[in-house]
Amino acid sequence: SHHQSLDRLLALMDYQALRTEQASLRKNGVYRGIGLAAMIEVTNPSPAFYGVGGARISAQDGATLRLDPAGMVQVLVSVTEQGQGTEAVFTQIAATAVGVSVDKVRVITGDTAVTPYGGGTWASRGAGIGGEAVLQAGKALRSHILDIAAAILQEDKASLDVRDNAVVNKLSAEVKLDLAELGRIAYFRPDTLPMGFQSELTVTRHYTPREYGFTFTNGIQASYVEVDIDTGFVKLLKHWCVEDCGTVINPMLVDEQIRGGIVQGIGGAMLEECVYTDDAQLLNGSMADYLVPMSAEMPDIVIDHVHTPTRSSELGAKGAGEAGTAGAPAAIMNAINDAIAPLGANVSTQPFTPERVLQALGKVSVC
Repeated sequence: SHHQSLDRLLALMDYQALRTEQASLRKNGVYRGIGLAAMIEVTNPSPAFYGVGGARISAQDGATLRLDPAGMVQVLVSVTEQGQGTEAVFTQIAATAVGVSVDKVRVITGDTAVTPYGGGTWASRGAGIGGEAVLQAGKALRSHILDIAAAILQEDKASLDVRDNAVVNKLSAEVKLDLAELGRIAYFRPDTLPMGFQSELTVTRHYTPREYGFTFTNGIQASYVEVDIDTGFVKLLKHWCVEDCGTVINPMLVDEQIRGGIVQGIGGAMLEECVYTDDAQLLNGSMADYLVPMSAEMPDIVIDHVHTPTRSSELGAKGAGEAGTAGAPAAIMNAINDAIAPLGANVSTQPFTPERVLQALGKVSVC
């Protein structure tokens, strides 16, 4: 999908039009540059990566799903929520897998007293590994629900389905049994079920990647900048990213994760630097003088996707949390160098401060 990502990016940014604009402005002394950077990011790490060295780092995750007597589905997952939208994604996966609406799902993460043992949140693995565990547990719970419904209704399990919080006829969609009623019977009147039948409405499934050490996501980014050759200041005009992170479950969350990663990459490329004296004393040890990206300084960031689900899981999700950071600095550096190339200048050391740009242009001496 690398070539697909490049083709989509060039169309998204209207590359030829930008080149025409760049050439026209350059005649008037305005130096703009276009930079591209392709990246590959490792995600969904498997036990093959850490286990070989004997590290006690869990690269598997588990999910427990339970239907309660009120028809609510409780999801307990070993992956933790840290603001990246994990709980929303797991809610969507569970709701679809079981056959209920999202308002009928409650997700619990971070409580190790009740959640299955797993690796937690690290290395762009929440949806790819934890999400697959939720999917498999959801499918198993759905099957158990249909087993119980078939016993209650005395109908063939194959003729039934779970849709919109109820057991329905698979062909006609006629509602046969509300899930709350099914839960009531399973929990409070199991004596009415056939002899020897055991109703199970709690299931746990674990997922471990096995085929490769990682699942690889890829993408390509582009940056459009303007360089003031008198002051060395670089203005970020626009940034684009096309990424293939497999199955996208929640587009808004994924797009914002990518944007957040790009902003972090912009920080490293343009602003963030630890400054020391000759005797190793840190000069910018607080947020008062350690520069980080602010919203007003950020360019418009346009996100698009190519979808190639990973074949290592049924869900097909790859990681999306870190690749944005990987591509942004290189795209910006290439854009700056494209802008100042006619002047025979080149920068390669981050951050690309005005001082370093002016040094590259030969307008100030290198200390």
